[in-house]
Amino acid sequence: MKCISWNVNGIRAVLKKDFIEILYALDADVFCIQETKAQPEQIEIDCEIYPYQYINSAEKKGYSGTMILCKKEPLSIHYGIGKEEHDKEGRVITIEYEDFYLVTVYTPNAQPNLKRIDYRLAWDQAFSAYVTSLDKPVVICGDLNVANEEIDLKNPDANHNNPGFSDQERESFKANLLKYYMDSYRTLYPEKEEYSWWSYRTKARERNAGWRIDYWLVSKALWDRVEDSKILTDVYGSDHCPIELDLN
Repeated sequence: MKCISWNVNGIRAVLKKDFIEILYALDADVFCIQETKAQPEQIEIDCEIYPYQYINSAEKKGYSGTMILCKKEPLSIHYGIGKEEHDKEGRVITIEYEDFYLVTVYTPNAQPNLKRIDYRLAWDQAFSAYVTSLDKPVVICGDLNVANEEIDLKNPDANHNNPGFSDQERESFKANLLKYYMDSYRTLYPEKEEYSWWSYRTKARERNAGWRIDYWLVSKALWDRVEDSKILTDVYGSDHCPIELDLN
């Protein structure tokens, strides 16, 4: 089973590029998308390999949002995490298969000067409570908006108080997710330095001055099914690149 996750930073923008061709080329069984920035009526993905398409949009137009494309129809689909204060931004979709749940998430950004850090930490706790309450093993993917360790970003020394690498966010990530789930990429490649996001503003991708903030997290009960976890740095179209999880 091949699974792809990608923060596209605007689904309408990537649809004007080579997004459909990328879908066919990657040929994933499940393709998870974050930051769609669109309402359902604004999204039309004409790709015959994905007859099952699920959208969770933010109430605020042009903001946040998630989507999952599937070849095989899931047993069930659930939108959000069951908390009204957290479910207005379209950040989570859960699909169920026979052996596990797959959850795609677009985690809130703490914002410059950490002005949204309190909300972010409350979100982390609420999301963790939701995924750990599910009655099967879980696979979580998406833009989690945190670089866990110094190896996960190019310039750690300059970013210790910045959103995505603050002590509060990193501690919260460990306590609320890594306590229960395995970071598939870092478990397989403990010393590999690759990134999944680069700032547009500083032409960071050209210099490979990036951050690894996109993850495939896997329940320990499913770890023996993990074949590989990859960062597809050669795929363009967003300020993020796709990430891949291969399950047997």
